[in-house]
Amino acid sequence: MISFRPLQGYLCKLVHKPVPDLLAGSDDRWEVAPAGKGYAAPGIFLPGQIERIRDTEFGPIDEVIQVLRGGFETSENPTVAHRFKDVDLVDGVLYAKGHQRHLRSRQTRSLAYRTPSEVMRGTLYESWIGNRWFGSWLLEDSLTYLLAEAQGLPVTTAPEAAYHVPRYEELLRMKPLRIQNVHFDELILFEDMPSNPDKAQRSWEVRNRLLAGRTIKPVPGVFILRGRSGDLRVLENEQQIAEKMAETYGFEILDPMTATVDQIVDLCGQAKVIAGVEGSHLVHGMMVMPPEATLFVIQPPDRTVATLKIVTDRQKQRYAFVVAEGTQLKFRANWEEIRCTFDLLH
Repeated sequence: MISFRPLQGYLCKLVHKPVPDLLAGSDDRWEVAPAGKGYAAPGIFLPGQIERIRDTEFGPIDEVIQVLRGGFETSENPTVAHRFKDVDLVDGVLYAKGHQRHLRSRQTRSLAYRTPSEVMRGTLYESWIGNRWFGSWLLEDSLTYLLAEAQGLPVTTAPEAAYHVPRYEELLRMKPLRIQNVHFDELILFEDMPSNPDKAQRSWEVRNRLLAGRTIKPVPGVFILRGRSGDLRVLENEQQIAEKMAETYGFEILDPMTATVDQIVDLCGQAKVIAGVEGSHLVHGMMVMPPEATLFVIQPPDRTVATLKIVTDRQKQRYAFVVAEGTQLKFRANWEEIRCTFDLLH
């Protein structure tokens, strides 16, 4: 059969209306973790740093700055599961009852498709941001997987990945069924963005799985190099800053592009501080650093982000930052500002 479900998205764009999200049309929904209260701890930073922020990502500038400043309580929504019937997954998009959800970029722009012949039931844990950014996959999707494995058969559209993902999946005991174009008689999805206490607990479960069976030596800190990996954000004096941290504070320097997952976990699992340029590479350290640890972030001035601060708040860990000078593509950090900010940790 030929389905014209993609046509609705095209018509919505013609009249400048958003396509209804899949979660708005679920057949059944239930709470899998309750709402809760949180606290955005005060960020650790020097006077004048906030004033350098010219632009932000993943949120309006006033909201990002509010999170970085901290010092306020938050209300976190519950985690909710949604059940759907009669769902098509085609070319990375879920279609059901006039609703859609994109999991990844489409390969075609067709307004119709042939209904998939493969029929199944499944529990989906992946997200658009997890498919787009490795850090979001490890920070968010791996936690949602713990919900999926408890509810049914975990499925994902992600192919067998290279780089670090296979080893992380092995250590986290993730064994999803990898699918492409299928029809779901029944599909379960989760609203799992709230930073409620259950999500914090699942973060510690992920850490426990990664550290299981290891004897890890405490270290003063780890500086995780970004280099030119991921979306281009170049700290021109990154190597010099890393070497200064090693010389002054006894930090280890880690290049995740050449290190194995086991080397990363062993080095970061008992680090007092994880430091580096803002970005997904820091998540390697965040997922295993101990509860009392600090994340120390060098922010570009025109792409400042509070995402990792939200996570350290959820985990009741500390977050320190400096704002570099320059542009998103090329910026420099001041060593004296880093040193003075680091002194605030003690």
